[in-house]
Amino acid sequence: MDTTPKRVTKRRGETRQRLLDAALQVFAEQGFGRSTVEQVCERAGYTRGAFYSNFASLDDLFLAMWEQRSTELVDGLRQALADMEAKSVKDVRGVVELVTPAVRVDDSWYRVTAEFTAHALRNPGLRRVMKTREEAIAGAITPVVSALLRRIGRETPDQVALGQALVAVHDGTAVQCLLEPDNPAVWRRRADLFERVLTAYSIETGGRS
Repeated sequence: MDTTPKRVTKRRGETRQRLLDAALQVFAEQGFGRSTVEQVCERAGYTRGAFYSNFASLDDLFLAMWEQRSTELVDGLRQALADMEAKSVKDVRGVVELVTPAVRVDDSWYRVTAEFTAHALRNPGLRRVMKTREEAIAGAITPVVSALLRRIGRETPDQVALGQALVAVHDGTAVQCLLEPDNPAVWRRRADLFERVLTAYSIETGGRS
């Protein structure tokens, strides 16, 4: 049986992943606006040809990186949902503590996304692409969060508003956590804010699923 297509697909996937990993390092060290395709290729150990066979530009590469991170986040939340019964989660604080590990605060990733967001805001076409992708990601995340809340007898009437509020809390508190990573009070306040948002954007129904 001819397995050539599978080998090619696997190799292409590995090349793509090495470029994504290298780009994160380069962007975090140099800044997105000062990074070049050549720097990413050098870090990954590939030629420009390998880069352009996978990505149209550095913008395209970043969007792929962002989508991958978002998929990992959704997978983590779904795993939290699967683990919920075994961990005896009974209230909103328990939901927060269950999902927090899936919502990482990453220094390198924050630096890269902050710079790319500023870059996108100066580019109307790219801004529209980011808005569309962010809405799609939120559309995947909020149903999982809503399912977690439903398990403890709470419904979320406006999932769009909930998603926007959660993103705002995450982005705002991430800076504080990165500035004081060893301060437990900062992390506790982050959890407190998540708890208050989940409570404010959901209503108690009395039933548990």
